[in-house]
Amino acid sequence: MRYISTRGDAPVLSFEDAMLTGLARDGGLYVPETVPTMSKAEIAALAGLSYEEIAFRVMRPFVGDTFTDEEFKEIIAKAYAGFGHDARAPLVQLGPNHFLLELFHGPTLAFKDFAMQLIGQLFQVALSRRGEKVTIVGATSGDTGSAAIEAFKGLDAVDVFILFPHGRVSEVQRRQMTTPSESNVHALAMDGDFDDCQARLKDMFNDFDFRDGVKLAGVNSINWARVLAQVVYYFSSAVSLGAPDRKISFTVPTGNFGDIFAGYIAKKMGLPIDQLVIATNQNDILHRTMETGAYTKAGVTPSISPSMDIQVSSNFERALFDAYGRDGKAVAGQMDDLKDGGFSISQGAMEFLKEQFTSGRASEDETMAQIKASFATTGEVLCPHSAIGVKVANEHLGNSPMVTLATAHPAKFPAAVKDACGEDAPLPPRMADLFDRDERVTRVANDLEALKSLILERTGKATPA
Repeated sequence: MRYISTRGDAPVLSFEDAMLTGLARDGGLYVPETVPTMSKAEIAALAGLSYEEIAFRVMRPFVGDTFTDEEFKEIIAKAYAGFGHDARAPLVQLGPNHFLLELFHGPTLAFKDFAMQLIGQLFQVALSRRGEKVTIVGATSGDTGSAAIEAFKGLDAVDVFILFPHGRVSEVQRRQMTTPSESNVHALAMDGDFDDCQARLKDMFNDFDFRDGVKLAGVNSINWARVLAQVVYYFSSAVSLGAPDRKISFTVPTGNFGDIFAGYIAKKMGLPIDQLVIATNQNDILHRTMETGAYTKAGVTPSISPSMDIQVSSNFERALFDAYGRDGKAVAGQMDDLKDGGFSISQGAMEFLKEQFTSGRASEDETMAQIKASFATTGEVLCPHSAIGVKVANEHLGNSPMVTLATAHPAKFPAAVKDACGEDAPLPPRMADLFDRDERVTRVANDLEALKSLILERTGKATPA
């Protein structure tokens, strides 16, 4: 299994090297050279299997010879052992033909745990075998950071630095990042918004002297292994609802496009998916793009769904790569235009995207109204992101079962939930003392050189004066 860059000018890598590299050296994102497919019989055979066994069968073709079957099964077992529900990703029925996929039973109560817990184990095995140590730098709009810290804290082979936008994450999200006491984790509250954090992260990857000097690795959804892990729950939920004998639709609240791109990969693998619905909040660049064919940044407005407060959706580049017939030069040109504020997508590429995806948006008032309505009609308490998904899904219901991805536990956003439906959303018992724990956080400026200096100092790589 070989991996290529979306910009067409970086080395072709194995799964292990693509995973440990993260961002390609030409600034692009790694994708499989070819996507393995599963037959109808192979998909049908997933019915009744554990989540871990489904994960093994779905992901195994992508890892090549990086791990033996026994190693990979053990990695998967360790990754999901700490989840709070035996089904890992259970389905709850919301109404006729509408289901909620609960992806918040992991250690940090968000869907990011499915990928990050797996990546933690993958890195541990690969780095131990190589005898290497790496520096992980991640940018987060709220959930990726805590999931990464939870997955990598205390590991000898990894230093973890997480950039999050100061004052723009919920208090629960912040405390999940700032309260771990392990010395190898560093929470950095950066001035600016998530797009600023993501931009500085990419700047670090594109500074090859720095990148090579600290052995930089990435665990944002720029990392292919993140997307791969998320493909699994599309299969597990679809098979539970009758696939492959009937098509299933999915609505995905998304900001960085990684979670819904995983659904697209599942479809390419052979899963019979009817609709893939992009659900956005008021920072609706993805919805606007699907409506107009123009990907144009319009600034970020803080919202009650902060994990979606994004205007530069990194994984959209992966979709564009396929939309442009895997023409890396065309994608590179579009990404250059994005630096000046945006770009127009060609007619042929837009036709491709509209064949694969549809979209919708929810305003702040609509999100609050959906939290209230869902609680009144089903007793289900939704986080703001999940509520956006449900609202948009209700506008796209059809003959096939609709699965809305519930991406976070409502307890991560207690103020919004309380305001919307008058209900408290308590943290699970294992996190009950979260607000009593001491915080460790460093406030940092939106300044690349200052960030690099801090990381060099804390990893012991700084040149002595």
